[in-house]
Amino acid sequence: MFQITIPLLYIIAGTGLALSRLPRFASRSRVLALVAFLLAFIALLAHARLLYTMIVVGGGLQLTLGNSASIIGVQLAVISLLGSLEERLRGLCGGLLLLAALLAALTGMSTANTEIASGWQLQAHILISLFAYGLLAVGAIVAVFGLIQERRLHSAQLSGINQLFAPLETTERLLFGICAAGFASLLLGVLSGFLFVDNLFAQHLVHKTVLSIVALVLFGVLLAGRWLAGWRGRRAVWLYLWGFIVLCLAYFGSRYVLEIVLGRQWG
Repeated sequence: MFQITIPLLYIIAGTGLALSRLPRFASRSRVLALVAFLLAFIALLAHARLLYTMIVVGGGLQLTLGNSASIIGVQLAVISLLGSLEERLRGLCGGLLLLAALLAALTGMSTANTEIASGWQLQAHILISLFAYGLLAVGAIVAVFGLIQERRLHSAQLSGINQLFAPLETTERLLFGICAAGFASLLLGVLSGFLFVDNLFAQHLVHKTVLSIVALVLFGVLLAGRWLAGWRGRRAVWLYLWGFIVLCLAYFGSRYVLEIVLGRQWG
């Protein structure tokens, strides 16, 4: 029941936030935003509780592909709730909640047993890494929103739907804030891997390790370029997206091969 109710609440809340930004609903925007916020908050609490019961099994972690994606959904919901406190970001946050609904529906889905029953050190490394991936995934979605908005502005496609998007400068600040937090989390994840994981360059982990380091370097270059040279616009966004693509290959690509194709345990 929860696996149906939670996505539905996210969808209703996301739609409400988006509608609150449209001119035709200007007189009811505050009410729509408040109701949407409350529904999203309820959905988030239920989502987090459901995900906890799905992941924490005995003394281990049940980190299936579906549960891992659902963790990103929780992060999307959290950032959406926080972002919706600023009126200009409500349209974007509405879109993030719709994606959170999709990821919440994946909770518990898997084709293989991927329970990780190792010590707290390895579990901490995995959870930190998932947190970093989730943050950077949210940033990738924000980057895509920014590209869409920039294209509409350059092609003079101005309409009421543009109210759904925050100003480009606001979107960029949000993107680089997420990038900085994601970079720090990913760095901590990589360092904890070297501390807690035996032989990160073993055959079944080498591709994940190398690609994670490459992604870390790309995000680091982007942040340095932003702070030292004021990088912005398409160049910065595309560099971010390339870093995220490499990160996806490091985690979800290798995980898909192990779990779906080979039916092997991850970790």
